[in-house]
Amino acid sequence: MAVPKSMFRAYDRVEANARLTGAAGVILLVLLAAEGFTVLSIGRLLPWHYFFGLVLIPPVVLKLGSTGTRFLRYYAGAPDYRRAGPPALLLRLLGPLVILLTLAVLASGVELWAFGLRFGSIWITAHKATFVLWFLVMSVHVLAYLERAPALALRDLTRPLPGAGRRRSLLGASLLLGVVLALALMFGHPSPFSWLGGG
Repeated sequence: MAVPKSMFRAYDRVEANARLTGAAGVILLVLLAAEGFTVLSIGRLLPWHYFFGLVLIPPVVLKLGSTGTRFLRYYAGAPDYRRAGPPALLLRLLGPLVILLTLAVLASGVELWAFGLRFGSIWITAHKATFVLWFLVMSVHVLAYLERAPALALRDLTRPLPGAGRRRSLLGASLLLGVVLALALMFGHPSPFSWLGGG
């Protein structure tokens, strides 16, 4: 029996969202690996720590938007998203923690970059503590999607769906915006911690 075209369109919407989420996840994994490398010599690589941390912000927003779309449409009862099913229970339980800790790590990092120790060393403690917790929950998240995310990201190259160009544009724009944001802020408003870098 032929499948109605409307069902193909519904499947395409879910698949397109999954592809965007997967591709954003791959980009974030690469950026996070670069950011993690800077931690190995934070004094010498602090400017690069700032740079990658700021570049991360737009791609993080993009991934939160794509996963948020799936979340809202699934729990709003959209038939196509309901048929696709929810993530595994553990990942659903960890999801809010991943989001909150990601935002906490980024926010505390931006605060330190912008103000240094003006508001006390508690921000350094907060940044380190949230990073440790984030690393634990993110490790589970990454391992769960380590095989699936790259496969999803590659599908728009091997089996394009309508909107593939728009998805690539969103990914490219998020990266470009991140680079522009990082350069503009780093050169326009040097961090109070800038003297630590390069030493």
